[in-house]
Amino acid sequence: MKLSEKIIELRKANGMTQEELASICNVSRQSISKWEGDIALPETEKLLILGEIFQVSMDILLKDELTLNEVKNVHSCGSNAIQKKKPELYEGILIKESIADDSIIDCLKIHKIELWDTGGKPKYWTVLFFTCDKRDFPEQISKVMLSDSATNGNWFVDFKAGNEKYIVFKDRILKYQIGNQAEKEHVCNECRKLGISDGQMNWPE
Repeated sequence: MKLSEKIIELRKANGMTQEELASICNVSRQSISKWEGDIALPETEKLLILGEIFQVSMDILLKDELTLNEVKNVHSCGSNAIQKKKPELYEGILIKESIADDSIIDCLKIHKIELWDTGGKPKYWTVLFFTCDKRDFPEQISKVMLSDSATNGNWFVDFKAGNEKYIVFKDRILKYQIGNQAEKEHVCNECRKLGISDGQMNWPE
């Protein structure tokens, strides 16, 4: 049984429309349609969300030879999930060396860790791929970002929630709607004022 078929069966068994599932996963209805049509695969973060929504393991979702022996009716799905779900699910990349207080990591769900060779000092950066469902995460992370105004050594973290992209510095939160070039250019101009080069602004959307 393919992943696409499992998503359809689980969604319908829990009385959810494609729009409702899309809202919970912070994707478009077209994305759900592509998943169910076996045209595209959900990203890792979205697979984790699907597993939590439908209370099934990654093995069940991903292995074709494993079937859904029993579809559970989960009270946190359907219209109930829309009412109870957290308003935002932030997802992005954080360089651990860019923060002054490691305790902020406690509110993150870390999905992957990489070491990036900087070619300088420090030799490596510890890169955390994360999601976070804390409503005030942008405000919290802005308090702990490192900044040195004297040298323009301003660190930033980039992440998104739905179609909104966040670029967060020490005590400064910039954001724009993905696809809105005017808003993005305004944010980029503000980043340049903070000493960020154009090469550093190739963040994923």
